[in-house]
Amino acid sequence: MKAWLCLIAALAFGVAPFVTDGFAGFRADQFPIPQTNPPVQPAGYAFSIWSIIYLWLLIFAINGVWKHRDDHDWDEIWLPAAISMGIGAVWIKAATTSVLLATVLIWAMLITALWALFRARNVRPGWLCALPLGLYAGWLSAASLVSIGLVGAGYGIVLDEVQWAALMLIAAFLGGAAIAGLLDWVWTYPLALCWATAAIMIRNIEGETWIMVLAGLVALVFAAVTLRQITSQR
Repeated sequence: MKAWLCLIAALAFGVAPFVTDGFAGFRADQFPIPQTNPPVQPAGYAFSIWSIIYLWLLIFAINGVWKHRDDHDWDEIWLPAAISMGIGAVWIKAATTSVLLATVLIWAMLITALWALFRARNVRPGWLCALPLGLYAGWLSAASLVSIGLVGAGYGIVLDEVQWAALMLIAAFLGGAAIAGLLDWVWTYPLALCWATAAIMIRNIEGETWIMVLAGLVALVFAAVTLRQITSQR
């Protein structure tokens, strides 16, 4: 039953962009202090990673129902994965109406995605289980910090937008590296963080130079971690 619930959630999650206007970042006018070119937000192309995430999670859920619905190891993954994708199915709509609600929801998505990923990290075949969940959780790790940075800057909380961007990049480095270290072969997790931070670097090429440099250094670290994890499997 839980496997079927996960499949339904994956289908709803994948359909959501087609029944909404999609999402490529918050609008400037959604904040009390308009965020017209926030340095913490990745370049728009980075959001294309969702196409791969949606498809891979759908394959994960279909394969689970088809071959693993009675498998004990997979059984522990279904509920957190279903909750995360179920929240994701309504997230785009929430993001167009309330930044604060969207921020709370994306953190709920992240926590449940990591819950599923840590239960899946030793499940095989990895490319049908841990790897899609790793890409999903990695991107959510970055996106949840971007949301915090935007809220902090957009609501004028203590720091300015450049300082918030720097703080979130440091948090991504520290938190992402710690989690990647625990997921020693799930290379898609650091890959997603590399993709996100590289897109922040590119966003700042004509913006904040030191944010560009910091984002580039963080991206290089995650690229190296990804390569190490891939090669360690050979």
